[in-house]
Amino acid sequence: MARQVWKGSTLLNPEPPVLVSCGPADHPNLITVGWCGTICTQPPMLSISVRPERYSHHLIRESGVFVVNLPTQALTRAVDWCGVKSGRDVDKFSAMKLDALPAAKVDTVLLAQSPVNLECRVTQVIPLGSHDLFLAEVVAVDVEESLLDENGKLRLDKAKLIVYSHGDYLALGRRLGTFGYSVRRRSPRR
Repeated sequence: MARQVWKGSTLLNPEPPVLVSCGPADHPNLITVGWCGTICTQPPMLSISVRPERYSHHLIRESGVFVVNLPTQALTRAVDWCGVKSGRDVDKFSAMKLDALPAAKVDTVLLAQSPVNLECRVTQVIPLGSHDLFLAEVVAVDVEESLLDENGKLRLDKAKLIVYSHGDYLALGRRLGTFGYSVRRRSPRR
């Protein structure tokens, strides 16, 4: 198969777009963040990258907290809209008819329409160039009960989450396997 050097700017795709809520509870903001990822399991930590000129950058830096809200297919329009509008100019919760709920452990809000909310406390900010990397400890995880099975396992496959790839929002598809399936022994057939 022939290969060539691609001149595009995006490196890893698809990526999970997330709606990050931040700011005071009486005037919260939402920002769409494309660069978000898990960075540690003990303690549970994640990172988000935000341009310093963004309105939310100052809110997060000053408060030291934010909430990562996982968006569903029903939130795709809000994900796009909140990524191109500034909280300096508009109340995004009101404009998109979204509901803010108090977070359990951090002093900001979470997005009620999101089935999973990760409450985060910033531990470090690393300037990288076009973006600052916020490293944060996940101090609480709020989950819609309908996503938990009878054993308490989180079933994100039921959440209808989305991904973003090279300008397109995509629905996640069917499960292809489970962790370790490639090395598990098969039960003998009778």
